[in-house]
Amino acid sequence: MPVIRSAPVKLSARAAAIGESATLRVTRRAAELKARGVDVMDFGAGEPDFPSPKVAVEAARQALADGFTRYTPGSGLPELRAAVAEVYQTRWGSPWKGADSVITVGGKAALFQLALALFEAGDEVVLPSPCWVSFPEQILFAGAHPVTVPTAVDDGFRIHAGPLLDAVTPRTRAILLNSPCNPTGGVISPEDLRQVVAFAAERGLIVISDETYERFLYDVPPASAAALAAEFPDTVVLVGSFSKTYAMTGWRLGYLLGPGPIIRAVENIQSHATSNPTSFAMVGALAALRHAEPEVEVMVAEYRARREIIADGLNAIPGFRLRPPHGAFYAFPEVSACFRPGRENSMAMADYLLEEAAVAVVPGAAFGADDHIRLSFACSRATLAEGLARIAAALAR
Repeated sequence: MPVIRSAPVKLSARAAAIGESATLRVTRRAAELKARGVDVMDFGAGEPDFPSPKVAVEAARQALADGFTRYTPGSGLPELRAAVAEVYQTRWGSPWKGADSVITVGGKAALFQLALALFEAGDEVVLPSPCWVSFPEQILFAGAHPVTVPTAVDDGFRIHAGPLLDAVTPRTRAILLNSPCNPTGGVISPEDLRQVVAFAAERGLIVISDETYERFLYDVPPASAAALAAEFPDTVVLVGSFSKTYAMTGWRLGYLLGPGPIIRAVENIQSHATSNPTSFAMVGALAALRHAEPEVEVMVAEYRARREIIADGLNAIPGFRLRPPHGAFYAFPEVSACFRPGRENSMAMADYLLEEAAVAVVPGAAFGADDHIRLSFACSRATLAEGLARIAAALAR
């Protein structure tokens, strides 16, 4: 049968302008090598190597066995929404109730839907940099412009209020925080967070606080925008995820809490985008929220130990420089002293380590810092030891 050709496919301008997630690109390339039998040490994906909590797995299994496989309310199970709100009421004294939350298809969907609900052409969104790869893309997709504010390696990539507020202009719509930060592990102090939120409230701005890694802190006090929500109820929006805290990445469950008008707007967008998150997955998430705290504490303790292992190992490699991250489970060393022909920037360095050492890392350029690479230490100690040895050997050639 002859092939009938038509005009070339024309993509929308927004689709043509957005690229593949750099972290997922690394994951895909590492999977290709593994499929060919290559023993890859994977420091690329930010995915906990722990199993999902047994209580969550059993609850989801029972829900499936009971036939709980139909649609739920579009914003998620009312019981789960209420439980999420209760966690922040208990921990931080926030005023949110279940109706002030939306359960989403991962924290990424919460952030994406917030961008669509809040931003439009001409708006600016201020955010610290280096930053998670999807933040600028989501802002641009909504038609707005990301305004990145550098944080410093010598300061442990701390997020300070002053530089963020100096970047605010009449076009600013929101300030977007991620603490602890992916990829740097940088954090914001309670004092700086209050300064940012109070400033935003005075000017009618929104503060979006992505607290996906809020449980992974090692040597600094915790800070959550939830603690300011009662005082600044129209300013604070919080995003969280079950993926990292409960090692439930594939379950695709996140959430947001915030002012009623924003919640209603996100609910409307989600009703046309995904409808409800997966029914039986939410049953598992509810069980994790209520009963899996001991497993979370075990994970955090292990990440703390791995942090020391990877920091010591990377700083022993000539040309690498790293301050141990304050939070999250990523190391973000400065590696420009190791740049050579064939590995002259972070992208080339990442390709070199994957092809020559079978070690998957993410180039810092994807996060706005080309002198760095990102390594996840959400992997076993054996993987850390082998991967670090391979990196050192490959760069010594």
